[in-house]
Amino acid sequence: MESSTPLQLDHPSDAPTTVPAKEVGLRRSMSARHLIMIAMGGVIGSGLFLSSGYTISQAGPLGAVIAYLVGAFVVYLVMACLGELAIAYPVSGAFHIYASRSIGPATGFTTAWLYWLCWAVAIGSEFTASGLLMQRWFPDVEVWVWCLVFATLLFGFNAVSSRFFGESEFWFAIIKVGAIIGLIILGGAALFGFHPLSESGDHPFLFENFNTSAGLFPNGFTGVLVTALAVFYAFSGSELIGVAAGETADPSRTIPKAMRSTVIRLLIFFVGAIAVIAATVPFDQVGLDESPFVTVFSSVGIPFAADIMNFVIITALLSAGNSGLFSCARMLYSLADEGHAPKAFKRLTSRGIPLIALSVSMLGGLASLISSVVAPETVYLALVSVAGFAVVGVWMSITASHFFHRRAFVRNGGRVADLAYKAPFFPVVPLLAFGLCLLSLVGIALDPTQVTALYFGVPFVAACYLFFHFRYGRKAREHQTA
Repeated sequence: MESSTPLQLDHPSDAPTTVPAKEVGLRRSMSARHLIMIAMGGVIGSGLFLSSGYTISQAGPLGAVIAYLVGAFVVYLVMACLGELAIAYPVSGAFHIYASRSIGPATGFTTAWLYWLCWAVAIGSEFTASGLLMQRWFPDVEVWVWCLVFATLLFGFNAVSSRFFGESEFWFAIIKVGAIIGLIILGGAALFGFHPLSESGDHPFLFENFNTSAGLFPNGFTGVLVTALAVFYAFSGSELIGVAAGETADPSRTIPKAMRSTVIRLLIFFVGAIAVIAATVPFDQVGLDESPFVTVFSSVGIPFAADIMNFVIITALLSAGNSGLFSCARMLYSLADEGHAPKAFKRLTSRGIPLIALSVSMLGGLASLISSVVAPETVYLALVSVAGFAVVGVWMSITASHFFHRRAFVRNGGRVADLAYKAPFFPVVPLLAFGLCLLSLVGIALDPTQVTALYFGVPFVAACYLFFHFRYGRKAREHQTA
């Protein structure tokens, strides 16, 4: 996209509220259906299928449900801010555009690299986890072989066209959503005493597991607080709607529709699944040696539950990796379009795909995978820590960008009523979202197993700001005063 109209803006108040009549470059070929499933695909991954057991064991059954309700609420707040920004700046890889225009170019640069690294690390971990799970059926095939197969597959999905990527993500997500609906329906029925396939008669009834021997909050309410980052990370990916804004047909109509649908579905699927799992499996036994989904399906008598969920989890991991690779490529493309990354990342194929940016992102994911084997206690630990920190950091950037964008828009004579989409209850929504994200960082400071996210995340952010100051600072100041 050669300096399209939104990218020429010097002030957030000048942002258009509708899509330019014609844009050159990335194709606007995705519909609301694709956006919803891209967001769902990015969100529904190992955080729900595997890591949900950690949340329940730390926060207790009721505490886990509360933690996911809070997470869903924060997602709603962030998505409300994102909706207004995505229509004001309908460009691909939009997070750092929001921050650059509304806060400053250094913040935009930092936001982009945080998010790129977050998904690059995720891609590597998704390949590794998928390869390990494949050994259940093919124990004689090395994990690295599966990593190579899956890397080739996802690269192909992304390299053809954005619509082809959207279609592949749609069908990936359908499988995962089907598993969650199955868990909620079958597990919920069993909690009401209907489990004809199960030979065991000691299935818990309704929410009797919530009243543990140590009370409703077995680890105290601090157990809920320290799981906040894990829950937020589980919801990460919902913001992918903003990344795909530049490749969406009619953003002013499509984006708000996709965001509303995504929030509602995440609320039902995540909170519903966690409630069923927490009510079915004792909190001190959940997630210790298998996916909580396997435990629940086995308890209601589903045959081959472990094999079915092994397939679903592999699909979930590949789907998240698919969305992550898409996001990484668009971040590099957008950075190059701003002049803050090599110009080669702007080159597009005849189908509108930033192939060089896509290739570099795939290499980043493979480098992360290699570091998990070669240096798991040093390099990979640092990468994973920054990735966990990045999710909350990006959400904070989105909410802060919305706050400053709206203020500048009104200050420069704009009418809120004229906005194609406006976040409600300004400034409460962005300030509350920012505060809750900040509170989650306080929570991880209290958890020895997660505090490394701060040890590596904060210095990484500082390093990005310093690099931008010395490499691009003068050019950015000249651009702002021009």
